[in-house]
Amino acid sequence: MHPFFPQTSDDIKHMLDVIGIESVDDLYKDVPDNVRLKKDYDLPSSQSEIEIRRKLAEFGKLNKQLVCFAGAGAYDHYTPAVIPQIVERSEFLTSYTPYQAEISQGTLHYIFEYQTMMARLTGMDISNANMYDGSTATAEAALMAVASTKKTNKVILSDGIDPKVKEVVKTYAHFHGLELLSLPTVNGATDFSALDETLAQGGVAGLIVQQPNRYGIVEDYTGVADRCHAAKALLIINSVAADLSMLKTPGEWGADIAVGEGQSLGIPLSWGGPYIGYMCTTEKHMRKMPGRIVGQTVDQDGKRAFVLTLQAREQHIRRQRATSNICSNQGLMALWVTIYMSLMGPQGLKEATQMGCDGAHYLHDQLIATGHFCDAFPGQEFLNEFCVKYDGDLAALQEKWVENGFMGGVAISDDTVMFAVTEQRTKEEIDQLVALIS
Repeated sequence: MHPFFPQTSDDIKHMLDVIGIESVDDLYKDVPDNVRLKKDYDLPSSQSEIEIRRKLAEFGKLNKQLVCFAGAGAYDHYTPAVIPQIVERSEFLTSYTPYQAEISQGTLHYIFEYQTMMARLTGMDISNANMYDGSTATAEAALMAVASTKKTNKVILSDGIDPKVKEVVKTYAHFHGLELLSLPTVNGATDFSALDETLAQGGVAGLIVQQPNRYGIVEDYTGVADRCHAAKALLIINSVAADLSMLKTPGEWGADIAVGEGQSLGIPLSWGGPYIGYMCTTEKHMRKMPGRIVGQTVDQDGKRAFVLTLQAREQHIRRQRATSNICSNQGLMALWVTIYMSLMGPQGLKEATQMGCDGAHYLHDQLIATGHFCDAFPGQEFLNEFCVKYDGDLAALQEKWVENGFMGGVAISDDTVMFAVTEQRTKEEIDQLVALIS
């Protein structure tokens, strides 16, 4: 029946005997009968390689490639051609967690460089060897804040945080006994007027805000860190990584933990992943940081070398005493963004972000000029993402854009749409998008 399965019928019988059941079907007796498949799989008969390639090509044609003006956490940035060429080398593509420093110097070296670059980008003291994505990094930061403060179990979340991120934080909080509080937004930006009162309740481990926030608004965090620290709470700032090349860094705002999504550092949209979460902190809190940290040392010959350091975490100690149970990292994605940042340099990162900013403001002005759009949040500053209200049938307009090859933003309500512009978008594309409005 299954010639490539290694177990013989006798092997299977022996395993069933050991666990005390009669048949493989007994393993699934708890699965309701009405959801079980009772017919053969709808799979074609075996085909040759050329037939398979032809079939996959047909499937590929079903995908409609659109000019992307959508963001909401994932952005259409340019990927230099050299990056996949390097990343796809076998020594990188197949390498795993570098437990043995003696044979893992290459992997440890690029992770160290990744940490160095991310610490500089965020203005923080130290970075870990990355997380799964921006949302889990934010949730881990909430747990880290509780672990770093005494007698606390509350974390405040701004309503300006991306709802997708907030849902992941809620899941983590539920299973770790955290109480989540919220700060409302006014005109799209976090309203800090109630912050002191909320902190005064006591037991607050930290405040999580997002920059730019869920609506693309660049918020002002002047004095927020001091107010948190006065109540012995930590300030956590979630940011799109590339935006920090132009915006004030979390370190400059006085943040204790900086987290967010690193996809904007040259990682393709790729239908949603794999992406990479970053986490950086101050030296004061580094021992509570989850994930791996690579440190620099010297070998017995006095030459520069790299090792995993501060290893009182995950698989090295008892589970209940670990800082986190994140037991893997996005090493390949860390290499990807390291190469990207090396190629771009600080000035290149800033220029790419400036291009997106200029394009977004041009698109914004052109939309307003049609007379069919107005600002959803009047007077608010934005970088490369913004929200506007439409006076017609927004769903119909977005469908029209799709029919003409454009992904026209992300609808956040029946009449409000959020656009994002990156360095990939041209003036001609923006003009074509606007010309389709009627």
